[in-house]
Amino acid sequence: MKFRPCIDIHNGAVKQIVGGSLKDKGNQAVDNFVSDLDAAFYAEQYKRDGLAGGHIILLNPKGSEFYDRDVEQAAKALAAYPGGLQIGGGMDGQNAEFFLNLGASHIIVTSYVFRDGTIDMERLKSLSAQIGKEHLVLDLSCRFVNDDYYIVTNRWQMVTEEKMNLDTLRELSEYCDEFLIHAVDVEGKASGVEGEVVKRLGGEYILPVTYAGGVHSMEDIEYIRIEGNGFVDFTVGSALDLFGGTIPYQSLCPGRLINGK
Repeated sequence: MKFRPCIDIHNGAVKQIVGGSLKDKGNQAVDNFVSDLDAAFYAEQYKRDGLAGGHIILLNPKGSEFYDRDVEQAAKALAAYPGGLQIGGGMDGQNAEFFLNLGASHIIVTSYVFRDGTIDMERLKSLSAQIGKEHLVLDLSCRFVNDDYYIVTNRWQMVTEEKMNLDTLRELSEYCDEFLIHAVDVEGKASGVEGEVVKRLGGEYILPVTYAGGVHSMEDIEYIRIEGNGFVDFTVGSALDLFGGTIPYQSLCPGRLINGK
């Protein structure tokens, strides 16, 4: 189990937001934290402390008046830590190589490989072949709807017909290198993890997987270690002291956590 750091960028600033509050109209979101520092500061911190495999997420859609400013921030972070960070948010077959060339280790994709609420396997296979599966992370962020956990796309605003379960992960594992799963209902609330999501991810090791959403204490992290069987990595956003929270960032750096499988 490893801590995977994050840099979320919205309206040209490093932020922590309530995930379910994100709206494309008016570039709106409920902010938990807005940093006075740029994305490069956080990337340099993660590099200095030996934290690899974290992710940058661009939270404005393409076409937004803020998207170019988001990209500028991301470029600074990738330049500061080349090969150490993944990037997601508006990634597709046209810009994936651009961001890899900027220094991203992986491209994180959701919406591009879904169409009409289902997985577009041809598009997924094409992208995987284009950039290499070793550079592709599938973001299968989910929320509970009616009877089960369903994958959500378009910056978590659209619920698909695809369930987030081990069958889905097995099916998609042939085409990617890792999975990233935000539990959207608790994302940004620092109110506790979505236990069922963690248990599902810990049910079987398929590929490296990172859980995000609701972590607010060291007890939550211990829960992920136990229920994730030691192989589910995690990220901490609003609850981290770097972003105004109470969990000490230094306590999550390499050598401070119990290593899992």
